[in-house]
Amino acid sequence: MFWGEVLKAKRMAAFWQPVAVEPKARLVAHLTDWLGAWPPPRVGVTVVGSHRRQERGWDGLVRPVAGVATPEGTVLSVPPDLVSQVVEALGPDDDLDRLSPRLAGLLGRAEGRLGSGIFRWCAQPVDLPDTGEWVSRQDSRVPGWLKPFNGDVLVAWDTDGNYAAGVGRKMHDQWGHELSVGTDAAQRGKGLARRLVAQAARRVLDDGAVPTYLHDPANTASAKVAEAVGFPDEGWKIIGFWGGDNP
Repeated sequence: MFWGEVLKAKRMAAFWQPVAVEPKARLVAHLTDWLGAWPPPRVGVTVVGSHRRQERGWDGLVRPVAGVATPEGTVLSVPPDLVSQVVEALGPDDDLDRLSPRLAGLLGRAEGRLGSGIFRWCAQPVDLPDTGEWVSRQDSRVPGWLKPFNGDVLVAWDTDGNYAAGVGRKMHDQWGHELSVGTDAAQRGKGLARRLVAQAARRVLDDGAVPTYLHDPANTASAKVAEAVGFPDEGWKIIGFWGGDNP
């Protein structure tokens, strides 16, 4: 009788253990929260309204437009009160180039425009050795470009204890943490960026989120880092609205 109760208790404990969420499911949860809907329901552009477009992001800035485009379709997120007007401006051909100047008018940001970059995410980083130390972004040794990030930063130091390279973590929400890397000019070519991004990606996954990595299509150095670490280019693009006033 005693052992029967023990086995029953073990089965119940196993039943109530939290289920590990796979990275792809974390990505879906992140994009659903960040954009307002995911995955795209159709080929073409789906415009959705989200309160996130009216709130300050990881760096305190409001980004009234965000989107992710894939070969299977695009989700474009805008303030809820602009959805119908953006759909009308987009037209039946889902022409983002035509939408751009009209969107600038709707947002009251005449100098702004739609733009895109490469969107990558990682489920399993390449096994590279750790090379950095997690420190507060307020650490006096951390360079200015890492200060705005809303999480601790990962830094590799040179032999004199000075900044050599670092990774910042943009914690967009519980599920999606975007990584950005920068290396001091004198320290390039040593593989620091690759090892730091791999180390940071493992940390993000251990924390229950999915690591993402965005870069300009022309930034071949950043693309090489991403590919080497395990962030493939699957034809996904990040869409944003750049320029104009951004309170």
